[in-house]
Parts: sequence; structure tokens; C-alpha cells
Amino acid sequence: MTSEEKEKNKSTEEKALNVPITENIESSTLKLKDFEIKIKEMPDVYANASPLGLIAFGMTTVMLSFANVGAYKMNTMILGMGFFYGGIAQMIAGIFEIKKGHTFGGTAFVSYGAFWLSFSTIICGTHLTKVEGPNHNAEGVYLLFWFIFTAFMFFGTLKHGHVTLKIIFGSLAITFLFLAIGAFAEKTAVTKIGGYLGLACGGVAIYTACAEIIDGEQGYTLMPI
Repeated sequence: MTSEEKEKNKSTEEKALNVPITENIESSTLKLKDFEIKIKEMPDVYANASPLGLIAFGMTTVMLSFANVGAYKMNTMILGMGFFYGGIAQMIAGIFEIKKGHTFGGTAFVSYGAFWLSFSTIICGTHLTKVEGPNHNAEGVYLLFWFIFTAFMFFGTLKHGHVTLKIIFGSLAITFLFLAIGAFAEKTAVTKIGGYLGLACGGVAIYTACAEIIDGEQGYTLMPI
């Protein structure tokens, strides 16, 4: 194709587009530069996970405490609650609390969820593995460390926590202390005291969870906490 034919074709294309080819390219480039992509963000909204964590903790604590006071022996019902409700469900609640930026609630629920998972593993571990179960001293150390941790958590409730939260952590700390002493001394009577304290602690936790659910749904305070 000769240079004259090329010029003729270019002129024909420009007339068809009604704009010079070079100008058309520049115009398209400008339009691409001005083009903006707007992405609508989905709202990061989470429900209040506190009632789930509290009622999972409370119900499992009450069921174990009935065994500690001698109402029945340790059984698979407690293990099932310990693995799934007191353990997994409570840890899920703790993860959501951490996601919302609630350090205290997240630490509490994940930690006590891990307690129930570890406790259930200790109870059934000797039947599933060849590892020896803990003796009374090892059990006492285990419970003593949970008393120390819970005592620190109790002090964390003194400034901002509501009354029932103070009662839960205060009674739980004393519960662990009596259970630890009972394990070290191998005294059933002391363990029973810890069991009765656990019943009170778990009962308050269940009440607090129900109060948060009901008051939140009703929009006014029906069950004060």
C-alpha cells in the first residue's frame, strides 16, 4: 500500500469517527483515568456474644458442681457438656468478643472454654491413651493455677464490671481454691464446699446470661444485673 493510499484510509476512518484518531485515543485515555471503582463495604456487625459465653459456662459449671457435692458421679453427660458447650461454644463466644475489641470478655471466655476442654480431656484421657492420669497433687496444682488466674480476673471486674460479674468471678475464684485444697488434702468435705460454691457461681452466670438476652430483646430492664 502506497503512502497516498494510507493517508486516504486514515482520512476515511477519521471521517467515520467524526474525530481524529489521535484525539480519540487521548479522549479514551482521559476517560480511563477519570474512571473510579467504588466498592461498598459490608457493615462489620456482630451480636452480643456475652450471653452465649456466660450460659455455656454457667450450665456446665452447675452440672459438674452437682457431681462435686455428691448428687451423682462423674459421667459422660459432664464430658459432653465440657467438650461442646462449656468448651467449644464458650471459645466461639470469646473469639467474637476479641473481634469486637473486648479484651476482658475475650480472655475470659477463651480461657474458661479451654479449661473445660482440658478438664474433659483429663477425665477421659486415661481411657483413650496410655498416659497416666493425674494424682491428687497434680490435680491440686491444676486447680490452684486456675484459682490464681481467676483471682486476677476478679480484680479486673472491680472498676467496670456490674455486680453479677463481680459475684461470678469472686465465687469462681473461691470455688477453685476449695477444690484445690480438697485435691491436695484428699478431703471430700472440702471438695463438697467447692461444689456448693460452684453451684452458686454457675447459677449467677446463668441468671446474668438470661438477663442480658431478655433485657436486650425487651428494650428495658426486666432482670437487673
